[in-house]
Amino acid sequence: MAPPKPGIVPLRPLFFGEIMDGAFQTIRRNAKTMFGSALIVKAITGALSGAVEFATLGIARPPVGGFTSQDEATQYFSPVLGAAAGIMGISLLSMVLAAILQGVMAIPVARSALNRPTGFKQMWSLARSRLWPLVGFAALILAGALLFFLVLFLLAVLILTGLGPVGGLLLLPLGLGAIVVYAWIYTKLMVAPAAITVEELGVFAGLRRSWALTTRNWWRIFGITLLVAFMVGIIGSVIQIPLSLASGGVTAVFAPHAGAPQVTTTAIVLAVVSLVVGILVGAVGFAFQTSVAALIYMDLRMRRDGLDLELLRLLETGEDPDGVPGRRGPPQAGAQSWPPTTGQGFPTG
Repeated sequence: MAPPKPGIVPLRPLFFGEIMDGAFQTIRRNAKTMFGSALIVKAITGALSGAVEFATLGIARPPVGGFTSQDEATQYFSPVLGAAAGIMGISLLSMVLAAILQGVMAIPVARSALNRPTGFKQMWSLARSRLWPLVGFAALILAGALLFFLVLFLLAVLILTGLGPVGGLLLLPLGLGAIVVYAWIYTKLMVAPAAITVEELGVFAGLRRSWALTTRNWWRIFGITLLVAFMVGIIGSVIQIPLSLASGGVTAVFAPHAGAPQVTTTAIVLAVVSLVVGILVGAVGFAFQTSVAALIYMDLRMRRDGLDLELLRLLETGEDPDGVPGRRGPPQAGAQSWPPTTGQGFPTG
């Protein structure tokens, strides 16, 4: 007997194609909730990035013969360093907002598994009590990432200082090793926001929960995440390419003898259009990636905790129709972890 599929995915451990289809179905059924939330975050960070980008347009190029005085060098590098600090601050803010929103948007994904639509206000109402733990998680992840890259930078400086040019040969394996470690930790903690929100866990409990759920599933999760990121990146690049080409050809075609003010105005208009398109594409991509991460979390709980049994019970009884499915945490004694010891016709990969 085929397992029931009341919502976006069948109530059993999932195939890769079912995770992809479930992510699309979640966005389609909760378009205002998923896309609207992602669009707000992307609009905030995009507007700030655009402001910094427009501010850098007024920065002149350094003189060809070098700086003639310290005041001239300071006058040039002050706005450059300010722009770099602004870009770094926006990147950190984007990381924090993305971590929070990833946990919040796990709610409509979990509810869609039982074909329960989720409104924008309803999602934020259900996530209200989890916002501070998500903020704590985002701050902890941000501090950990900064510490990781700071240690990496100090190691690189010590190697170059102690060994000189020969130490440059060690930077490549050091960088590759750092990428591997970062990817491993990121994958192990990827479902922590969903666990914090759905199971109502604290920050450190959510981290431990994610670490435990991803055990023996690291390569599968990493492969799915990498493929989804590659797909989103390719689609976004394909959409942005015509705008990038247009920025260099519109003025030459329609106003070949335009003056400097017209060229500047055209460049600004194209930059604004490119920014708006980038925000829209980024919002769709983020909503899709977040849905995939939430479905991976549900798949892991079906395999390890028997979440499918809990969802079947909620489907039969209709209990808690306005709540979040799966907030009971791991099922009581007697629930079977995945894969089962007896031969059953369910996917194991």
